Amino acid sequence: MTAESTDTLTREPAQQSAATEAGARTGALLPPLTLGPITVQTPVVLAPMAGITNTAFRRLCRDYGGGLFVNEMVTARALVERRPESLRIIKHEPDEVPRSVQLYSVDPVTTGHAVRMLVDEGRADHIDMNFGCPVPKVTRKGGGSALPWKTRLFESIVATAVREASKANIPVTVKMRKGIDADHLTYIEAGRIARDSGVAAVALHGRTARQHYSGQADWSAIAALRESLPDIPVLGNGDIWSAEDAVAMVEQTGVDGVVVGRGCQGRPWLFGDLQAAFEGREERHRPDLPMVSATLLRHAQMLIPYFDGDERKAMQDIRKHVAWYFKGYAVGSQLRTQLVAVESMAQLEDLLGQLDQTLSYPGADAEGPRGRAGSPKKVHLPQDWLESQELNEVQREMIQAAEVDTSGG
Repeated sequence: MTAESTDTLTREPAQQSAATEAGARTGALLPPLTLGPITVQTPVVLAPMAGITNTAFRRLCRDYGGGLFVNEMVTARALVERRPESLRIIKHEPDEVPRSVQLYSVDPVTTGHAVRMLVDEGRADHIDMNFGCPVPKVTRKGGGSALPWKTRLFESIVATAVREASKANIPVTVKMRKGIDADHLTYIEAGRIARDSGVAAVALHGRTARQHYSGQADWSAIAALRESLPDIPVLGNGDIWSAEDAVAMVEQTGVDGVVVGRGCQGRPWLFGDLQAAFEGREERHRPDLPMVSATLLRHAQMLIPYFDGDERKAMQDIRKHVAWYFKGYAVGSQLRTQLVAVESMAQLEDLLGQLDQTLSYPGADAEGPRGRAGSPKKVHLPQDWLESQELNEVQREMIQAAEVDTSGG
């Protein structure tokens, strides 16, 4: 990647506002986000989401607004072993700049091999390290949101990633949660360790692993981390469902940017709203049903090349997006049932053609939380994990062989 291509995050010219083209940021809420040689003009990050943030969805979001768009999490071991699905996950189209890869690992040696591969093969311009995933298949191996509890292991993984990535001037960032539960908070110490290890920024989801996605995100914790790390960018994540939520988070916490996950599911135009808000403009997308259905159709079309021309796989993938796209819209239950079982593009086009094209934006019913919040969950951890912040011999042996077998989780 040349120096010229790292100084801004570009999009299709037709999607850029005149103000952005002219470089005008008068009234902007925040300055651009700087990550090493990369400048992200709109300080917004698309959070990695398994099965969601593939090339098709990332490109769709970029068409609406600016930001940094991160792919699905890929495991270090699967990457080093060159498993086909992991190589698919880290694939970027030529117009995706910067190319952002999120890496998961529990072992420093494997981390080094994976980052070295990304560097040597020129596959990434930015690497994000996942220390926030709360799902059992990850935490029971000591990974994701469970890992920062083991401070030396955490430091070793982060420092290894930074060391290997720095050989190509690739910035490394860390995404994490508050901790395992209310009695085992790690975010302040982990943030300082990450900063001292040379990361370009730290992002915090204001929930513990036990909370999963339940309740409300603790923005006060994000503010506390921002205060404790005055010398690097801190990004906030959690309960950003609208541009107004993003503005409120910045005002309440002082963060340098926001990370958006579930809030953009079925709403890629949220990135246009966020860009407008951060540029001090009041324009917001209020999509009628024809716009929503056209966007869903385009999303499905873009999934076909992602799955190497396999239309059936593309249709299987688009099914999970249907409820998100049509949240709040008067789409009959029978038609919804047919849409979530769609088998072909022709069938999808036919079903979307049956929608009432006169339906306008439904207002608040289309906004707010999406996806399953659920309830607090037991955090599955390796045996005796919480007894000490240092690895014991059994845990050390487990870690050396514990890389999760699948990516995207």
